[in-house]
Amino acid sequence: MADRDVSSTVSRAVAANLRALRGRRNWSLDQLAQRSGVSKGVLVALEGDRGNPSLTTLCRLADAFAVSLTELIASGVPRLRRASVDEATPLWTGPSGGTGRLLLSTDPPQPVELWWWELQPGEVRHSEAHARGTREALLVIAGEIGVESEGQLSIAPAGTAITWPGDKPHAYRNSGDVPARLVLIVTVPQ
Repeated sequence: MADRDVSSTVSRAVAANLRALRGRRNWSLDQLAQRSGVSKGVLVALEGDRGNPSLTTLCRLADAFAVSLTELIASGVPRLRRASVDEATPLWTGPSGGTGRLLLSTDPPQPVELWWWELQPGEVRHSEAHARGTREALLVIAGEIGVESEGQLSIAPAGTAITWPGDKPHAYRNSGDVPARLVLIVTVPQ
């Protein structure tokens, strides 16, 4: 399974933040479902803290509200923030145990998300297109990562960076035979 369940702390924050964001915009559940591509039934479950959203679902909701993923999943975010890889909740878990952890993001307008990814050999993270104007960049810390975007593949060994349009379907994969670690930066348009 590419997108695994998030922790109960995150699901509680998502429930509260979804209700608040929807209320501030005066959107019905039907309107949010239409804007996000997430079914009304899933939205009802998430707002009632009865669902465990996948990373794909969280991205769709953040895009619909034009907020950072951190704003959607966090509660009481202070202005000066510090994050630890070990303490960050995995929002994606790969079939071989790799993880994607959102460390933190900057405040709107134009938030920037900072991610820590670990992919085991052969693991792939496929991503749908994000909101128009989204850009992604990564720096490979260890191992080797391949990025696929718009029919192109770029392989990056440790110490190499790649950037691509996040508003197109894309994927990153561990193309080597050892675990790979990378820092991913996502800029989100407002």
